[in-house]
Amino acid sequence: MILSVLVDNNTLIDRYFLGEPGLSFLIQDNGKQILFDAGYSDAFLINAKKMHLDLLQTDFVVLSHGHLDHSWGLDPLIKMFTEAKIESLAHKIPAFIAHPDVFYTKSVDGINEIGCSIPEDKMAQHFDMQLSKEAVWLTDRLVFLGEIKRTNDFENKQAFGKVHHPDGTKDDIMTDDSALAYKTKDGLIIISACAHAGICNTIEHAKNVCNEDRILDVIGGFHLLDPPKEQLTKTLEYLKNQNLNAIHPCHCVDLASKIAIAGIAPIKEVGAGLKIEYAS
Repeated sequence: MILSVLVDNNTLIDRYFLGEPGLSFLIQDNGKQILFDAGYSDAFLINAKKMHLDLLQTDFVVLSHGHLDHSWGLDPLIKMFTEAKIESLAHKIPAFIAHPDVFYTKSVDGINEIGCSIPEDKMAQHFDMQLSKEAVWLTDRLVFLGEIKRTNDFENKQAFGKVHHPDGTKDDIMTDDSALAYKTKDGLIIISACAHAGICNTIEHAKNVCNEDRILDVIGGFHLLDPPKEQLTKTLEYLKNQNLNAIHPCHCVDLASKIAIAGIAPIKEVGAGLKIEYAS
């Protein structure tokens, strides 16, 4: 599997890519191409072009959750595919994989919409919709984890704004939050986006889905932004017990949390333009 970081908050030194407070990965495995999130703007498209990656050949567009820093890049992605049709360029029609709750309106602190800006019916005009609360295998080794079970007592304890369901407005506990896992012969690679469900909950859910307890690497956002002391302490204890080969925290992990993680696991730098190849 090859994982390319198309967008992150950071960029790599002497590599002239765009960064933004968002996330987008491109994953290539077993002849399939998977776009995992689309960031906030068209930055991921610009960076992909610089990396000589053809997003028109994408087989799956996977959305981790509906927040704007992961979903608002879908609009320029749709424009790209539409223009490809107009110009008769070779392109695929990707399957769209996400939790069924991903299209609900989300709001926070007086901001009326921080969720996906494109409604489900409009998305269905461009992609093969495959919404699922259950795990979906994208290749024989890569899986969309579906709805993540909340099994510990220290993560996802506070709602993130409001979610506006057809039956009323509720505290948003981010039921739509999901992630990916890649199963190698030596253990799992966990590919997270924001981990609103909790990075430890996410890893435990991946273990159950994949029937594998060994974790090699965790890459992505852990939603550790000025976290409560209990959450950070127990997260560090949990990660330390995983005996990780490497860990790649990015996007929504603050500096203090990264420094703390560096004390318990071999931390690696992440930024737009990074490409990692994982053995199967």
